Amino acid sequence: MTPAQVCKHYPRLYHMGEEHTWRSVRELGLLSTTALLDKFEVPTEERYRLESCRRRQSVPIHHPKHGTAVLRDQKPLSDSKLMKCLVGMDPQGWYRFLNARVFFWPTRERILTLLSARAYRGRSHTVITVDTASFLEKHADRVKLSPINSGAVVYRATPRGLMTFRTIEEWPDAERPRSGALKLPVAEFAVDYSVPDIADVAVCVEEMRGDRVVRVLWRRKRLA
Repeated sequence: MTPAQVCKHYPRLYHMGEEHTWRSVRELGLLSTTALLDKFEVPTEERYRLESCRRRQSVPIHHPKHGTAVLRDQKPLSDSKLMKCLVGMDPQGWYRFLNARVFFWPTRERILTLLSARAYRGRSHTVITVDTASFLEKHADRVKLSPINSGAVVYRATPRGLMTFRTIEEWPDAERPRSGALKLPVAEFAVDYSVPDIADVAVCVEEMRGDRVVRVLWRRKRLA
């Protein structure tokens, strides 16, 4: 598949973050857990627990200069289920792999499903909507695509490992004859480490609770 074909099928991408994080994200960029731990100079002894183990709850971290950031929970994961479905790595390796990346959902339907999940629907979240064309123009070489929700094993522990993620060029571009949809839909976009210029490719930032927009936090008047 080519970046142009990606844009055709997925013109917008969506990222869900903690409430009240947009100001920090605009300043520091959209950082993976690993990037946040680096930026916030978290001591080595704490990093293993935060980066290589399942986070049952969201965890705040603090820095005298950068303030407070929140590492999101990993409730949809399970060590025991991962042991049954991982290929070529153990759960700790999978947590490190996921934590080193920033994730985007390729459709609004997918982000609404996550927002409406039992663990998240009772509180507000920051949702960043990104223009795919602008995003890929800057970061296509760092993007990997996944056919599954790599951070969840709640319902189906689909086999997963490094082979789960493919580059854009490796992704098949075959379409269904009638609908024109991809025969292998993309479930996730993953970017290595961080998206430092997220404010340059975002088109809208909303505070959402479940499937309801509470307020628009920021909207780009037009793309450059």
